[in-house]
Amino acid sequence: MVDLYILPILAIAPGIFWLWYFYTRDRYEPEPKSLVVWMFVMGVLVTIPVAFFQGFISIFIVSTIIMASVVAPIVEEYAKFIVVRRTMYRHPEFNEPMDGIVYAVAVGLGFASLENVLYVVSAYLQSPALGAGTLVVRAFLSVPGHAIFAGMWGYALGIAKFSVPERRQSIILQGLVIAMVLHGLFNFLLGITEVFAIAILVFLLVLIPGMWWLIHRRIRQALMRSQFR
Repeated sequence: MVDLYILPILAIAPGIFWLWYFYTRDRYEPEPKSLVVWMFVMGVLVTIPVAFFQGFISIFIVSTIIMASVVAPIVEEYAKFIVVRRTMYRHPEFNEPMDGIVYAVAVGLGFASLENVLYVVSAYLQSPALGAGTLVVRAFLSVPGHAIFAGMWGYALGIAKFSVPERRQSIILQGLVIAMVLHGLFNFLLGITEVFAIAILVFLLVLIPGMWWLIHRRIRQALMRSQFR
């Protein structure tokens, strides 16, 4: 049995690991670690107002599947996006397309880490076995999922910043929509697995591999653009 004060540390560990993983993808000009950590902390902090806002919205929307697959993706991705758009997007260190992915992923993983602590502790209080299972499953699915969702609009921010002004808004909007749709599909498929067994197959064999392929494709494209800037 794990002590409750150790459990939050274990729940945060996947976020730190995935932050290291994505940070090391930036091969040409890695961002200052202090700024990446700052974005991670900002991701943690923005989780709190998002939770309150979603709690307020849930008063009017009783369907959990709509909350999870429509409301949550829109609210969470937009909130994370605003953090980077209003801070790092204007920072001098945001000087290549890959930077958009790095800072977005940091915010996404900060958000996912606090969320992970809440889910894991809650599950553990019901049953230590449930807590352990929740920790393992979320470490490999939900936590990196938040990084991938954020990476979609992060890539768009990185491309938009170095594009002609008239194209920037459409590029960013497209990135946000892709992130929200992926996030919505992720939550929807997870939500219906108890009713439709095929949903878990689609989730594990189609959506998850597809998401990883897409983020690595975005990383390759961003690195290529960064290399020739």
